[in-house]
Amino acid sequence: MLPNQAVLPEPSADAQVHSARLRAQLAVAIARSEGCLPFDQYMEQVLYAPGLGYYAAGAARFNGAGDFTTAPEISPLFGRTLARALAPGLRALRTGDVGTPGGPASDAVTVLEPGAGTGRLALVLLAALDALGAAPDRYWILEPSPALQAEQRRTLQALPAHLRGRVEWLQALPAPFVGAIVANEVLDALPVELLQTDEAGSVLACAVTVDAQGQLGWTLQAASAAQQAAAAARWAPHGLPPAGTRFELAPATSAWVATLADCLRQGVMLLIDYGYPARELYLPQRTRGTLMCHYRHHAHDDPFWWPGLQDLTAHVDFTAIGARLDSAGLVLQQFCTQAAFLLGHGLLETLDAGLQPGSVDWLRQTTALQKLVSPAEMGESFKVLVAVRPGERGLPAAALFDGPGPLACSHQLGLEQA
Repeated sequence: MLPNQAVLPEPSADAQVHSARLRAQLAVAIARSEGCLPFDQYMEQVLYAPGLGYYAAGAARFNGAGDFTTAPEISPLFGRTLARALAPGLRALRTGDVGTPGGPASDAVTVLEPGAGTGRLALVLLAALDALGAAPDRYWILEPSPALQAEQRRTLQALPAHLRGRVEWLQALPAPFVGAIVANEVLDALPVELLQTDEAGSVLACAVTVDAQGQLGWTLQAASAAQQAAAAARWAPHGLPPAGTRFELAPATSAWVATLADCLRQGVMLLIDYGYPARELYLPQRTRGTLMCHYRHHAHDDPFWWPGLQDLTAHVDFTAIGARLDSAGLVLQQFCTQAAFLLGHGLLETLDAGLQPGSVDWLRQTTALQKLVSPAEMGESFKVLVAVRPGERGLPAAALFDGPGPLACSHQLGLEQA
């Protein structure tokens, strides 16, 4: 479906020039790939190409001036509630035996946040953890984009000096550490493979081509053996859906999560994103998959519209993520909707006390709360997956994060059938 030009705002002249530069670079990549570029490689280029990709350039991405709004931008209630959920585990790591065998128990407790957006979550989370007596010794932000890193630095200037000095920016994943990993709306923006069923009952791979006028478009090519096998496994036991159905696979996302998990020597991993268990993500009725584009708070499904100026996302397969974390040695502790997680970890207790009902501040806070938990907003579509690595000695999984545990998570994720 092409976006309605009367609905989507027209990019500025400078933005169009920027997109044209990326389009030219894509044309070169397509030519080098014998005329068709696999979609995951296209998605990686339009989002992360140095200086040109959506997340690598300097334009506004978040809030009213950008293309979408994340939970930390909606309200500090989100970060305060995450702090309440993480604080017991971080305190346990500080006081418990967290060292390697024979090592000290005073290892620096660290929080790692990949893809920190504007830095708003880091700002609120650090301050709230400090108020709860659970501030980490270090707060690492993994952010390869210089533009976003600069924005995060500006945001975090609001921290008091004793917390601001704990923030460090990383360009690559760190050595294994003790603490927590918090990834909010990161997985949905990692490149996905896009596949389509055909009349012969097999799977083709969607790829990107360019015509003589420089216009990007779709083409189909033979799927690899690995893609065929992964598709068959994902659609089991009922077989592939009708011809023409498109769907995504995200092996790179599962691999990235496993690599991220390897950084955690002991502690908690908290993943928040929109997505489903596999049994809900791979439904025959979902004939066009979940790939979506976001531009100036408008959603549409044409990934070729002004490449580099819009976000591309796909819903997360939480069953695949849970299976990968399990195989990486982590213990699944909770999987639920964002609404259930926030309410279960004290969202209502984080409301500012003393606000006069009906006042502007009271209305602002209650509106934000509704957006975070309402099924019509973020409450049901966003999910939370928590896993822990107990470590070689000392703390049990429940001391790091007291959730329903692996049996409940496996059932909710459908891992017993995966």
